[in-house]
Amino acid sequence: MREEGVDLLFLGLSADLEYLSGAERGIPNFGESSYAHGWVAGGFFRPDGDPVFVLPRMARRFELSQWEAPGELVVVNETDDGPAIFERVVRGLNSNAAVAVGNRVWAEAVLNLGRSVGFEKLQTGSQLVNELRRVKSPEELDAMSRAVDVAEKTMAAVTPKVVPGVTMAELNEEVEHQLLAHGSRTPSFATHTFTGMDPDSLDATRETAHEPLREGTAVMFDFGAVVDGYCSDFGRTIYCGEPPADVREVYAVMLAAQEAGRDASVPGALAREVNAACRAPIEEAGLGEYFGHRMGHGIGMDIHEKPFISAEDETPLEPGMTFTDEPSIILPGRFSVRIEDIVVCEDSGGRKLGSYPAELANT
Repeated sequence: MREEGVDLLFLGLSADLEYLSGAERGIPNFGESSYAHGWVAGGFFRPDGDPVFVLPRMARRFELSQWEAPGELVVVNETDDGPAIFERVVRGLNSNAAVAVGNRVWAEAVLNLGRSVGFEKLQTGSQLVNELRRVKSPEELDAMSRAVDVAEKTMAAVTPKVVPGVTMAELNEEVEHQLLAHGSRTPSFATHTFTGMDPDSLDATRETAHEPLREGTAVMFDFGAVVDGYCSDFGRTIYCGEPPADVREVYAVMLAAQEAGRDASVPGALAREVNAACRAPIEEAGLGEYFGHRMGHGIGMDIHEKPFISAEDETPLEPGMTFTDEPSIILPGRFSVRIEDIVVCEDSGGRKLGSYPAELANT
C-alpha cells in the first residue's frame, strides 16, 4: 500500500478479506442473500494502524459469530443509520490519499466511500492482495493438496457409474454426493458433466441432462472440492465402452498438450508463453480450432484467480504459483475429451498436486 500510495484499502466479504483477516466466507447461494445494511460488510486496512471492520448485525450473528476480528469491529443494527455509521468510520480513518476498493465490494459501499473521501481518490485494490495470494505457502499447498485428494477420491467413486443408461444429471448428483462424503465443505464451483458442446450433446446443465447415455460415448467431468478454505479444480474423460482408435489418438494429443504446458511452467516464463506451449501439440496435430479456451487459470482460495494462463496474460510465473492445466479437444458431431489438474510452479516445471492417473479410462 505504501509503494502504491494507498492510504486505505476496503475489502468486502471475499477471499481477499478471508486471506487477511480469517473472516470465513459463506457457501454461495443461487441468487443473492441480503441483509439490511448488507452493503457495509467489509474491512478497512491501512499501512500504519489496525484494521477496522464493519458488519451488519445479521452477518455478525449468523455468519461470523465465532470470528475474532483482528482489529476494531463496528456492528450495524437494522434500525441504525447505516450510511451515517459508514461515513463516520471512513472519516475517522483520516484518508488523505488514494482509497483502494476490492472487486467484491457492493456498489452502494463504493458510492458512499466516494461521497465521504471524494470520488477522485478511489481506485481498484484487489491487485494489492492478489500479489500476496498468487504465491502459495507450504501450508496453503497442503490445504490445496487435501482438496485435490477429495476430488480424486470422488472421481474414483464415480467412474464405475459411467454405464449405458445413466444420465448426466445422475452423474452430477453422484459427484456432489461423493465430494461431501469425502470431506469437501461444498463444491468449489458448479459441477459440470457433459459429452460435448453440440446442441444435442448430453449435458447436466441443459435440457439433455436426463437423456440416457449410450455406449460408445466419452463423458467429461469438471468439478472441484473445498477443504480448509482452498479449492481444487479437477477434470477427466471416461469412455463408456471400449474407446476406438481415433478417440485414443486424439486423447494422446491432448495428454501431450498437458505435459507441454506443465514442462513450460518454470519461474520467469510468461503466462502467455506457457499457454502457447500447451496449445502447440494440438495445433501441430491440426486440431487447434477445437481447443477453444486457455490452458488454465490461477487457483487458491477462489476457483479462478489471476494470473490466467492465456494468450493475453504477460505475468511472469513465480515459484509457488498454482494454476490449472486443462486442455480439451471438442470435435463437433464426433466426440470430446478433456483433462484437468492443478500444478504448482517450481524450478523444474509444473508439479501436479495430485496423483490421479492421466490415461483414458473406460467402463
